[in-house]
Amino acid sequence: MSAKKNDLFGRLADLSEEAIQRLSDVPGADRAMTAINALRERTDELQRRVRGLEALESRLADLEQRVDELSGTTSSSSSSGSTAKKTTTTKSSSAKKS
Repeated sequence: MSAKKNDLFGRLADLSEEAIQRLSDVPGADRAMTAINALRERTDELQRRVRGLEALESRLADLEQRVDELSGTTSSSSSSGSTAKKTTTTKSSSAKKS
């Protein structure tokens, strides 16, 4: 059965190469390939940005937890807690603008 699979994969590879050759001969193929490559690059950039957002969301959740913990402390350290709240508010409002 493995010989049959190898034959099948060989035929698929040959057909793929033939299809690529035919596509390169089609008028406008260069523009289509340029557009496809640009789309791929934009998709890669979008994926990088999304990964960055996930890290920022995690950091924001950690900071919010720390602010909650600090706001529940005594009055002597509540001034530092209010500063942390201002910082978090500034960061979250600037993140929404981006």
